[in-house]
Amino acid sequence: MSIQKPVQGYLPDENPPIIKLLAFALQQLLVMFPATVTVALLTGFHVSTTIFASGLATLVFLLVTKGKIPLYYGSSFSYIAAIVGLTGASFGQIAPDALISQAQFGIIMSGFVSIIAGIIVSRFGMDKIEKVLPASVTGSIALVIGGSLFGVAMTSAAGYDSVTGSSDWAAWVASLITLASTIIFSVFLRGVWKQLPILLGITVGYIVSLPLGLVNFSPVIESNIFVIPHYTLPTPSLTALIAIMPIAIATIPESTAHLFQLDLYVNKLAEEKKKRHRYDIAEKLGLNLIGDGIGDIVASLFGGPAGTNYGENISTMAITKVFSTMVLRVAALMAIGISFIGPVSAFINTVPGAVINGACIYLFGVIAVQGVALMISKNVDIFDERNVAVISVILVIGLGGSFGFSGGMIPFFGMQLPAIATAAVIGILLNLVLSFGRKGVKKYK
Repeated sequence: MSIQKPVQGYLPDENPPIIKLLAFALQQLLVMFPATVTVALLTGFHVSTTIFASGLATLVFLLVTKGKIPLYYGSSFSYIAAIVGLTGASFGQIAPDALISQAQFGIIMSGFVSIIAGIIVSRFGMDKIEKVLPASVTGSIALVIGGSLFGVAMTSAAGYDSVTGSSDWAAWVASLITLASTIIFSVFLRGVWKQLPILLGITVGYIVSLPLGLVNFSPVIESNIFVIPHYTLPTPSLTALIAIMPIAIATIPESTAHLFQLDLYVNKLAEEKKKRHRYDIAEKLGLNLIGDGIGDIVASLFGGPAGTNYGENISTMAITKVFSTMVLRVAALMAIGISFIGPVSAFINTVPGAVINGACIYLFGVIAVQGVALMISKNVDIFDERNVAVISVILVIGLGGSFGFSGGMIPFFGMQLPAIATAAVIGILLNLVLSFGRKGVKKYK
């Protein structure tokens, strides 16, 4: 008689032992770090302040949601174009405090939009919300979110130079070894090691990068031991209000997709562990949006950019089956800590982009796959003409807009429309129009 092995993984209300806890938290931090820092570099915000705001907003989000929703809060790419239009920032150049302050005001007001949306969702319940945001919409948006990042992962993994049109062989070596290591660790390792594939894959890639000359230690040597993040206060601005606040509406489907994905994977693990109760994460969409909004307000009060719940971190949780909110709390505390310690922050930043994006070839793909899994789990009928129309339009606008136009901004009658947000809004409206007067719609399980 064979002895059944215990199921590996941690549910939101379960806490790993201290050593595992620290390792899992570091893994979540590494996954979040590159994208969050990139947003700061693109928008002209201060890097240390952005990292601090990310950690603090995550702690506040987990507090508001009472540890029921395992999500990590990082800087959002959806707001980049609007913020850059206000700050006029060039990559790596810090914007003037006065312009950052105005952008902060717009971000704070967008936070109130999310809070109001969360209250409305809580008031009307999931049955009404699923009519507006069915799995055909949220699953497609998840596909677009993951797919829109494919180009970034590939070009960075290749060390691609857009001017010369050439790649770097050393970057290819490091990224491919990182990718292969991460997949091998994810598929073939067992026990606690199986829950650390991204951390282990990045470590292997980092070691390989050393003799290839891809690691630059100069920032670590030159950094101050102790740094204080640069804080600014928001300044009321009508321009910032008009430019930034409406984007919050378009990010609601993204948050919905993330929540539905989490619900799917957490409850699958709960079934494997033979838990007697369900984790009703999807039912907490209203609370999630409220937490999102408060996170934006808190982050921006200290000078951080607008944020979102990170798909990269969700993918990491899905791969490792570690959904413990305690892990995310510790990761958030680590982020706050390194924002004050120059050498630690600088050292994490020495991880080559090729290594991070070698792992992201896997992670971004998982985000897209989660969208497919969501539609399968909700029994979306892809032979239904209405669903086909909605899914097709979302995919083409979201992915076509992301890859076809500079910065993923679609030129439209003198306006610049962000591809993902536009795909989400049009998908929602198209679904509502095509569903008008329709009877006997199959209810999702």
